[in-house]
Amino acid sequence: MKSKFRKIFSISAVAVAVGLTLTACSGKKQGGTSNSSSSAKHSIALITDTAGVNDNSFNQSAWQGFKEYGQDHNLSRGRNGYQYFQSGSAADFEPNFDQASKAGYQTIFGIGYSLKDAVKAAAKKNPKKNYVIVDEVIKGQKNVASANFKSEQASYLAGVVAATETKTNVIGFIGGAHGNIIDLFDAGFTKGVNDQAKKLHKKITLLNQYVGDFKSADKEKAIAQSMYAKKADIIFHASGLAGNGLFQEAKSINQTRTGAKKVWAIGVDSDQSHLGNYKTKDGKKDNFVLTSVITGVNVATRDISNRAYEGKFPGGQQLVYGLKTNGVSIKRGQISAKAWQYSRKARTEIIKGNIKVPIHPSK
Repeated sequence: MKSKFRKIFSISAVAVAVGLTLTACSGKKQGGTSNSSSSAKHSIALITDTAGVNDNSFNQSAWQGFKEYGQDHNLSRGRNGYQYFQSGSAADFEPNFDQASKAGYQTIFGIGYSLKDAVKAAAKKNPKKNYVIVDEVIKGQKNVASANFKSEQASYLAGVVAATETKTNVIGFIGGAHGNIIDLFDAGFTKGVNDQAKKLHKKITLLNQYVGDFKSADKEKAIAQSMYAKKADIIFHASGLAGNGLFQEAKSINQTRTGAKKVWAIGVDSDQSHLGNYKTKDGKKDNFVLTSVITGVNVATRDISNRAYEGKFPGGQQLVYGLKTNGVSIKRGQISAKAWQYSRKARTEIIKGNIKVPIHPSK
C-alpha cells in the first residue's frame, strides 16, 4: 500500500521549485501542431500535480519522458502529439483530465498520489482511453496502469557511497514524514550504510530524524545543524521542499571553510547538484552535493507510452521500476572512483538478487 506522502515528497525535492511562476498549459495553448490527425491514437497527455511541470522533480522528469517519446516517433508538442496540463490546485485535477480527453489525447498520465481519485474517475468516464497513475496503485480498472519505483535499491547504493566516503564516521538521514514511501529511502540507505561499514570494518554512527512534514525547511535546517554539529559529514534527505533547509545549512557551513573540510549533502528524486554550488572561505568555487538518488519517472512515462504506441498498453497492471531497468539510480556526481566501484558492484548484486534490500526500517 502506497503512502500519501509521496506526492508531497515528489513535488519538490528541489528547493528552487519554490517561487517559480508557471503558466498553465491547456489544450488551447498547445505548442507545435504539425502532427497529423492519424496520430491521435498515439497522443499522450500529462496532468501535473500542483508543483507544476518545472518542479525539478517528478513532473519535470515525467515531461522529459514525454519529449523523448515524441523524438522516438517524430511527434511534436500539441494536438495528436504530446502535451501537459498544469494544475494550480487540486480543484484543477478533474477538469484537466476532462480537457485532455476532449482534446483527443489517448493515453493520459496523472503524476502523484493526489491525482488517484481523478484518474479513477476519468478512467471510468472514458473506458476507451488509457490512464496511468504514477507513484500510486489503482486496482480493478482495466484501462489504468500503475507505475511505481524501487527507491530502496538506489538508496542502498547511496548508503554504500556515504559509508565509503565519510571521514568522521558519522552520517545523517533526514526524512519528511513517516510513511511507506519514505520508508523505502530510510530502509535502503540504512542498510547500505551498515553493510558497507561492516565490509570496511568501520564503526559508523547513523543519525536519523524526521521533520514531520515535507515543507518546513526551517525545521530541517535546525536538524541538519544539529547533525553536522555532531560531526556528521554526509547527510541524505528524503524530505521534499523541507530539504531546502539541508542545503541552506550545508552552504552556510561550507562558506566558512576551505574545500578540504566541507560537509556533504545527498540529493533526492532528481539531480540536485546545482543546489550545492557555493564559494569557500578562500573564495574558490565548489560544490557540496555528493550524489543524488534518482527516481526515473521519465523512464516510466516513456516506457508506458511506447507500449501504448505498439498497441500493448499495460492496462490493469502494476509496473515497478528498479535498478535493472534504470528506473532508479544514483548520479556519479563527486563520488570517488573507489566508492563508485563499490556502488556498481552493489548494484550488480542487487539486480542478481544476492543483496536483499528492505522496504521498511527495522524497529
